[in-house]
Amino acid sequence: MSERPEPETAVTTEGERARPRRDMEERLPPSLWIRLLVYVVVGHLLGGFLYLLFEVGSRAQ
Repeated sequence: MSERPEPETAVTTEGERARPRRDMEERLPPSLWIRLLVYVVVGHLLGGFLYLLFEVGSRAQ
């Protein structure tokens, strides 16, 4: 016996069964993937810049 209820399925206009709704809910929208990619890239660039500043500052002493 499963604790989860069976996923609801959408019915198309021809009466065929489409993929379960759960698949749609588990996937992230493309705009969210782009935002995530931008945040990761910008975060790494900022981290690299700070690392560079600390390296240059430590050699200047």
